[in-house]
Amino acid sequence: MGRDVQRWVWTAAAWLLALPLAAETVPGARPETVAALARGEWPAYGGSNAQQRWSPLDQIGPENARRLRVAWRWRSPDEELRARGLAVSQSYRNAASPLMIGGTLYVSTSLTQVAAIDALSGVTKWVFDPRVYKYGPHPGNNGWTHRGVGYWRDGEDERIIVLTKYALMIALDAKTGRPIAGFGEGGTVDLTRGLRAPAPRGYYDMESPPTIVGDTIVVGSSIWDWWANRSALPGDVRGFDVRSGKLRWTFHTVPRAGEPGVETWLDESWRAAGNANVWAQISADESLGLIYLPVSTPTNDYYGGHRPGDNLYGESLVCLEAATGRLVWHYQIVRHGLWDYDLPAAPILADLVVEGRPVKAVVQLTKQGLVFVFDRVTGRPLWPIEDRAVPPSDVPGEHAAPTQPFPTRPAPVEIQGVRVEDLIDFTPALRRQALEIVGRYRHGPLYTPPSREGTILMPGITGAINWDGGTVDPETGMLYVATQRSPYVVTLRRPGPDEGYFAWIGGFQHLSGPQGLPLFKPPYASLLAIDLNSGEHRWRTPLGRGPLRHPALGGVALPERLGAPNVRGWTLVTRRLLFAVKSGAMFNTRSGPHGRRIYDQDRSDAHLWVYDKASGAMLAEIPIGSNAGGAPIAYLAGGKQLVVFPVGGGNVAEELVALALP
Repeated sequence: MGRDVQRWVWTAAAWLLALPLAAETVPGARPETVAALARGEWPAYGGSNAQQRWSPLDQIGPENARRLRVAWRWRSPDEELRARGLAVSQSYRNAASPLMIGGTLYVSTSLTQVAAIDALSGVTKWVFDPRVYKYGPHPGNNGWTHRGVGYWRDGEDERIIVLTKYALMIALDAKTGRPIAGFGEGGTVDLTRGLRAPAPRGYYDMESPPTIVGDTIVVGSSIWDWWANRSALPGDVRGFDVRSGKLRWTFHTVPRAGEPGVETWLDESWRAAGNANVWAQISADESLGLIYLPVSTPTNDYYGGHRPGDNLYGESLVCLEAATGRLVWHYQIVRHGLWDYDLPAAPILADLVVEGRPVKAVVQLTKQGLVFVFDRVTGRPLWPIEDRAVPPSDVPGEHAAPTQPFPTRPAPVEIQGVRVEDLIDFTPALRRQALEIVGRYRHGPLYTPPSREGTILMPGITGAINWDGGTVDPETGMLYVATQRSPYVVTLRRPGPDEGYFAWIGGFQHLSGPQGLPLFKPPYASLLAIDLNSGEHRWRTPLGRGPLRHPALGGVALPERLGAPNVRGWTLVTRRLLFAVKSGAMFNTRSGPHGRRIYDQDRSDAHLWVYDKASGAMLAEIPIGSNAGGAPIAYLAGGKQLVVFPVGGGNVAEELVALALP
């Protein structure tokens, strides 16, 4: 059988498989994406550009989930480079979730190598090493952390697109791993070129995969936001031609003179403002030709006296035309941000029925534990959003926004602000000690500004939700999200003579409770189910076991599961089940080479958990040896459904782990 005939047969079979799966089940997806998911592939970072992390596979169900076992473990090629003495710092966490197309997994590593792996056996097919470590042993922003690659296809032309640390965009032949000669210069585009200001490598780089819509690659950035840089680089978002690598458009997240939004930067503060970059994953409705940008905080995170005004498009959800970069609509979720409440997670597309009316929706999860739901065509909120008064700043020169927007539904996913009734109360002594700790700092409701004495942020800067985001079941409209309770203190001080340009600079620290126990009540991490058709919470269950052994808890009757403190959780939903994994807490333990700390990862309670979607009841708990660093995916290979996710980082070997039925 010739290759063209084989391709026709495969395509026809895929369409037959896809018939039970209506195209509208995958919001805004192209028919090719619907067919790929139906035949058991995982063609984009979130399964599709809707970022739902959903698969229609049903081979693994409630009756057999307990039989899941590790099928194979794939060792990252970074481990070999380090073993040979490569002079680079440790990675923080192995974070890249793979893609699966045509029986092959494609994944990036912490050092931004790219590998192709047989999806059934876990055997490596090829590895491409861009050697970006030649620019330095440790990138400035989050070190060696990378989250994945993008895939594009036109007939026989199949490409893997990777955005590297140190800001290169590389197009690889998906079959061979070789750079595409006609893309950029020998397969590479230098993303530091053409920016509004010079961008030192390591200060400006990439962590998230690109979003590819049609033949346009949409690229955000990860920019080190630090008080030593007053004129920080603005985080412009750009669109590139997927065939040639040529720039097509640029959207200014910090607007320039004459552009919409510039009036929100008083005293022409836009001229020196930076960041407001998009470091999280970008989503897309390919049928509408629209993309959705989760924008982060302007420089700097904790003081904004130098940038009076609301500061669009900082901490805004922004909708653009994918082909042109034209602004369609926006909504600012935090005005004049002072809390490092970046929009940290990919917007999730969902087709809902609200009060009997079908709605094409987009859901934005936030660090502060709010869930914003909009009509993704018009930007109108599905439920009212109220402007509520928030506390003023007492820092000279700062003018915090007097109000912030609060959605009326869904309800917040986590504790917000500091209230006595939310503090630890296992014993009266622990409650008294918690009150003593809280009394040392300024505290109050959500959006209490940073202060000179230190302000407790709850949720803290790592968020109730971070880039782990959430999962939506398109057949039920249910949102599943992993949350954490992790307070931080942010303290402002005057800078020293060599500490930059701002009137005030901020520092932060995690805030522990009495005797090292958590400050707030459990669950410290949890899974939450929200019905997006009604906006109602349906169930919550702890994620992980938590601090069950402690001298202060002797004689206290506690449930088996309190939720694991200070961790992130990732979810995956299939036609019959909900899966979850969690990260291991990372500890700075000692100084290492190349000016970096050596991280020790907590490997305790390392499991893949399987849940009933409707009730949250745990159906299975599968040991996996190491905690996860990124989201799980599901796919079909050799007639078997597999669940695969990254583990390791720090002092723990970096691997992909695959689970399947025996």
